[in-house]
Amino acid sequence: MAAPPDTGLSSTLSLEQLPTDPLLLILSFLDYRDLVSCCYLSQRLNQLSSHDPLWKRHCKKYWLISEEEKSRRNQSWKAIFTSTYADLGRYIHCYATLKKAWDDLEKYLGQWCPRMISSLKESAREEDLDAVEAQIHCKLPDDYRCSFRIHNGQKLVVPGLMGSMALSNHYRSEDLLDIDTAAGGFQQRLGLKQCLPLTFCIHTGLSQYMALESVEGRNKYEIFYQCPDQMARKPSAIVMFITGTSYLEWFTSYVNKVVTGGYPIIRDQIFRYVHDKKCVATTEDITVSVSTSFLPELSSVHPPHYFFTYRIRIEMSKDALPEKTCQLDSRYWRITNAKGDVEEVQGPGVVGEFPVIGPGKVYEYTSCTTFSTTSGFMEGYYTFHCLYYKDRFFNVTIPRFHMVCPTFKVSTA
Repeated sequence: MAAPPDTGLSSTLSLEQLPTDPLLLILSFLDYRDLVSCCYLSQRLNQLSSHDPLWKRHCKKYWLISEEEKSRRNQSWKAIFTSTYADLGRYIHCYATLKKAWDDLEKYLGQWCPRMISSLKESAREEDLDAVEAQIHCKLPDDYRCSFRIHNGQKLVVPGLMGSMALSNHYRSEDLLDIDTAAGGFQQRLGLKQCLPLTFCIHTGLSQYMALESVEGRNKYEIFYQCPDQMARKPSAIVMFITGTSYLEWFTSYVNKVVTGGYPIIRDQIFRYVHDKKCVATTEDITVSVSTSFLPELSSVHPPHYFFTYRIRIEMSKDALPEKTCQLDSRYWRITNAKGDVEEVQGPGVVGEFPVIGPGKVYEYTSCTTFSTTSGFMEGYYTFHCLYYKDRFFNVTIPRFHMVCPTFKVSTA
């Protein structure tokens, strides 16, 4: 094959000859690691890699630094990235996710639960977290450490950041423990070996724990409620109701549920009722909707006893005519467990009351049920009578709603 003709032009250009703008465009697609590496390749790339706008994207992506914060700090984007990396670099894979969760939560609390904001503690120091690891002789996962570098949990107050539940004379409100309090509750006893409490309720003593090692049938960093096995010969036998597979997943999924309105705010507290959008039924001008919650502190696996609470909302359309005003007389329930066993319940009123519902009015109440199976469902109707037409009675449908126990594991202790 003949050699190509010599045109007298060089087929390559040196790096120094390439124009600046295309090079900056190429560098703008690099991750921060590659951008740093470019600094060591040549003097030209070192200069271009220090171009401040290149670091703006990384500051926003990894550290959520805003233009306002940059102005306040009066530093270049590169200087901000470098100094933040020096402090929080080990958490760069999870910092932005956790920081956004905390920012979203604080914004939401400021609007709906303002007194809870004052219970949040300032960030823990890196040396504080190192000291706890030395104290408990276990490594803390990076996502847990990262979250506590943003907020060191919460003061032991009511209401608790991690949700409340109230039913008759039973009340639970879980605080997110600060690192020192959590370390003081670190468990080494049989059944809860190498488990760190994440939350605590001062009324019930209930905690959610994180397993720091894979022992006694648990996975490392799994989060759970403990449940003693009442039928075991050894009191150390603990069944676990699983609430998360990692701290990051556990915390961010909870925050997402809060800030999207998935949990109702009642008297300045977050109540962990879950509402299924399909659990709504409308009869004439009256709408009934249901939300439910599982109560691990009142449940057991051995013997099987799964405790659920449900919250009913009864509302009449604001466009209804005044003569549609009515009063609830009785209730009928059809309760079915996972085996198909059916129980029927009928009685006067609801929780001892006979509420009157008029246009735009809402009535809510809370009740509970238990199953010997891990799931079940309820459905039924309310009977009302009109106050204007005294002899008119009618039934209002209660939609079918399901209750399912979370995944649980039996301890090998």
